Amino acid sequence: MTLQELVHQAASLYLDKVAVCFDECNNQPPLYYTYKTVVNIASELSNFLLLHCDFQGIREIGLYCQPGINLPSWILGILQVPAAYAPIDPDSPPPLSTHFMKKCNLKYILVEKKQINKFRSSYETLLNGDTFTVEHNDLVLFTLHWKNDEMNLMLSDRKEKHEKEKRKNGLSSDNNNEEKVEEHMDVRLKHCLAYVLHTSGTTGIPKIVRVPHECIVPNIQHFRILFNITQEDVLFLASPLTFDPSVVEIFLALSSGASLLIVPTSVRMLPSKLAAVLFSHHRVTVLQATPTLLRRFGAQLIKSTVLSASTSLRVLALGGEAFPSLTVLKSWRGEGNKTQIFNVYGITEVSSWATFYRIPEKILNSNLKCEMPVQLGFPLLGTVVEVRDTNGFTIQEGNGQVFLGGRNRVCFLDDEVRLPRGTMRATGDFVTVKDGEIFFLGRKDSQIKRHGKRLNIELVQRVAEELQYVESCAVTWYNQEKLILFMVSKDNLVKDYIFQELQRHLPSHAIPDELVLIDVLPFTSHGKIDVSELNKIYLNYINVKSECKLNGKEELWEKLQYLWKSILSLSEDLSKVPDESLFLNSGGDSLKSIRLLNEIEKLTGTSVPGLLEMILSSSILEIYNHILHTLFPDEDLTFSKSCATKRKLSDINQEEAGCYDGLVYVLKSSTGEKYWIFTTEDAVKSSATMDPTTGLLYIGSHDQHAYALDIYKKKCVWKLKCGGTVFSSPCLSLIPHHVYFATLGGLLLAINPASGNRIWKHSCGKPLFSSPQCCLRYVCIGCVDGNFLCFTHLGEQVWQFSTSGPIFSSPCTSPSEQDVFFGSHDCFIYSCNMEGHLRWKFETTSRVYATPFVFHNQSHSNDRLLAAASTDGKLWIVDSQTGQLQSVYELPGEVFSSPVVWESMLIIGCRNNYVYCLDLLGGNKK
Repeated sequence: MTLQELVHQAASLYLDKVAVCFDECNNQPPLYYTYKTVVNIASELSNFLLLHCDFQGIREIGLYCQPGINLPSWILGILQVPAAYAPIDPDSPPPLSTHFMKKCNLKYILVEKKQINKFRSSYETLLNGDTFTVEHNDLVLFTLHWKNDEMNLMLSDRKEKHEKEKRKNGLSSDNNNEEKVEEHMDVRLKHCLAYVLHTSGTTGIPKIVRVPHECIVPNIQHFRILFNITQEDVLFLASPLTFDPSVVEIFLALSSGASLLIVPTSVRMLPSKLAAVLFSHHRVTVLQATPTLLRRFGAQLIKSTVLSASTSLRVLALGGEAFPSLTVLKSWRGEGNKTQIFNVYGITEVSSWATFYRIPEKILNSNLKCEMPVQLGFPLLGTVVEVRDTNGFTIQEGNGQVFLGGRNRVCFLDDEVRLPRGTMRATGDFVTVKDGEIFFLGRKDSQIKRHGKRLNIELVQRVAEELQYVESCAVTWYNQEKLILFMVSKDNLVKDYIFQELQRHLPSHAIPDELVLIDVLPFTSHGKIDVSELNKIYLNYINVKSECKLNGKEELWEKLQYLWKSILSLSEDLSKVPDESLFLNSGGDSLKSIRLLNEIEKLTGTSVPGLLEMILSSSILEIYNHILHTLFPDEDLTFSKSCATKRKLSDINQEEAGCYDGLVYVLKSSTGEKYWIFTTEDAVKSSATMDPTTGLLYIGSHDQHAYALDIYKKKCVWKLKCGGTVFSSPCLSLIPHHVYFATLGGLLLAINPASGNRIWKHSCGKPLFSSPQCCLRYVCIGCVDGNFLCFTHLGEQVWQFSTSGPIFSSPCTSPSEQDVFFGSHDCFIYSCNMEGHLRWKFETTSRVYATPFVFHNQSHSNDRLLAAASTDGKLWIVDSQTGQLQSVYELPGEVFSSPVVWESMLIIGCRNNYVYCLDLLGGNKK
């Protein structure tokens, strides 16, 4: 059975009944199509496509259009060819859609005529003189010829994988074993595929998902029975075509003789208008939606219209996100409401929905407060649900990850061509099983570590949503540093109450850093919370907040003390921070210093030059006075340094590295005896670089100078003021002969190694903790604003690559200098080519501070591996070409040290005061 066959069965029974209604909501009468019209338009399109399409390989046709009256006919027309439809959202970012089209190798794309100019302008780089177009009614068929060799490489890779798979299974193309074919699904079969989608890409590179008819049809068949769909029902197309629940909405209606209501995308964004259209004008009876989409109506409108006693809505199915708490759900229902409410759960990789649970009327009508979470419920037709522990074993009780599949419930991901029936997919969703019932705990990517403890941010949202005055809310982990609660409320004076209530219901490590009041929750085209938009709202919020002026010097001192204690997690009982307190000695580190810098600049509403250097090297009183000089430059503000403690080497814990006493020590390698000591004017945390052509040693200091030292003559050859503290290590280029220094003032400088004269400088705007790295063509460096920058040796910026967190990690290059590797505080290790394009990224379990190291695989000498450490003590060994994990080691402490590999031995330092040597061949720690 196929999707189009389901529609044809219904059309034969309900030929003259309304199948589709499109309401533009512009005071014009809605448009209506009967089942007869839908099928006729679809057949005309099928004949047109058969005439102009010559399929080789997988049968797929792109569809680029907005919601409209013809939409179901266009989908049906493609399916009847037979071919799979591949929706391309005109409102989606072009790079994401380009990746999708290239990955699918889409040869044919149907473009709605109204969208033709937008399509051409968005994808002009894909279209060339060979692009062929032909028109059909309101559509234009594009035949694409890809410009570059990327497609040939992709197809070659796909073919190679397929050949390997054939050899593995012992199959020949001429004589397939019938029994084996029966036990496998093949994407290339003519009638196999229904549609092609891609995942959102929020947790990595988007995956292509090819969905067979026999995988999605059971969803339609089961929901028809479960929701008791009849020809009297009106279903709303709430989801965009790129979100797989749209398939259920369209075909659940058109396979039952029911009507499908479609409205423009813009109307879906207006809660009050949408509510009127759905429940007053068209009397929708079945609504499938994300909880976020429902929340956008607001509690009052939900209660008075959506879930009122007189509502037309028979069935409400909520899925795609964590189900609301029963307390919240009950508060949304008007007295006397009879709507059946379902929790549906599934993943795109196993086509739409996998489980269902109807909330019992008894619970919905009970006046008792219900703390019990809502279970995922029962498997849908043909679906197998397993919960597995961390070792991969199926469990009947306890916590684990959900795996989904079934004999026919199998989709093809990316380049998969042939799969065993019954393939199970990991969901990334964690649950607990209790007495045979499965309860959702949260996404893998919702688990964060805060104040040293694990926290699921969905717990914070669930608790906040149950509080009085909270209409709806969302929680984000902003820059992996701040827990922000966004709240929609009718009352603007509730912040203190909310914080008090949260402290009553949540542990201390779960209390949000800030509460931001907003008018309405933003959501994506798929109806889920739009986290990137929330981040923009918060950024605007802190910018506006920074415009509020301080009420004098005393308030600055009080707030500086508050920020100091807050960022360093010092006891609130500490009434006053001692004047001589040093940030690094009080538990501060590089990342916390950036946080303090940002908070101070937000507080003062201005940039404070040299502030980061002061934070890292001076007392709180000196920092305060430094800020005063910036804010009140005309006033005579004298201060004494007598209260500040000068940093001594003996004051520092043994685990710290660097010459904090401002000295550069030159030791004899044979005995360790001091050979020469050179004095700078402040702490030295930079490593030295040796010039093999001159024998000079280059080093930077917190005194804002770069030095060239002749260690044989025991003298300083030159000294250059750099315009900021030099924290990182210099890098030497022999051709051209430059030495590069970076400063915490954000400057990258190229200096003549012989004379000490500055050749050029570039301001990156934010501090540079990362050390520069040279290759023959370029010099690269990471910045704390999350950008990785590449320059020519003449100082021209070539490209910039953005990550989602500060970059403290220094880059390293492959031996061929074709690739550059670096880590970020967004927990990823990145590989880019020298054109600035992402090769791969690998997600670790914590921030990556250290510099990666490329080395030969001793067991396979042609392979190159990459070692990188994350701050939680894990050491990751990945393939430098693909980013595939090879092995992982765990050390008993935090790691900020960079690994070094010699032959098969890896050396690395750990915050537990030990240096470790790991045997990469034997897997032993020494």
